[in-house]
Amino acid sequence: MRKLIEFDHLSIDGRYAGDSWWAAQLQVAPNANHFDYQLRLLEQATGLVLGRVTYDTFAGSWPAMSGDLADTLNALPKYVASTTLTETSWNAEVLEGDAVEAVARLKESGDGTLVKYGNGSFSRALMEAGLLDELHLSISPFVAGSGDSLLAGITASPMTLTGVTEIGNGAVVLAYSLHP
Repeated sequence: MRKLIEFDHLSIDGRYAGDSWWAAQLQVAPNANHFDYQLRLLEQATGLVLGRVTYDTFAGSWPAMSGDLADTLNALPKYVASTTLTETSWNAEVLEGDAVEAVARLKESGDGTLVKYGNGSFSRALMEAGLLDELHLSISPFVAGSGDSLLAGITASPMTLTGVTEIGNGAVVLAYSLHP
């Protein structure tokens, strides 16, 4: 069975979006350590799981980039959760039917690791269904104060801290196992 790892960027107060989030995030730009962490995470991946918005954003930028991280991202198969997307490019396919059930089938269909990018209701649904095995949270040193929260509405879910990586600019990645 495949393992599913989610990677998210968050403010120190757990926000991933909002007006103040974007303004503050731009001041704490990712550096080489951040991209090295991403590359190490992706080296074990056999595919990416993306929602429609993340897919559109990534497919609009990564194919034009080069380098180890871009080459790795571009080469991996992508599995996109969407009820409206009819055509894909960038080595992608739309997950059929209910997205949570499709991810469960995808996990059962092989070995290796799937990496999920993006956040929101799809992330919460995967967590509530017990399909996420690990969360890798890149925490940037600012308080957004408002905006969307990754874990809003999630009931108690025990996690085990499995790693702390300082990536510079005051940011850290906290890795948690969701199945202690």
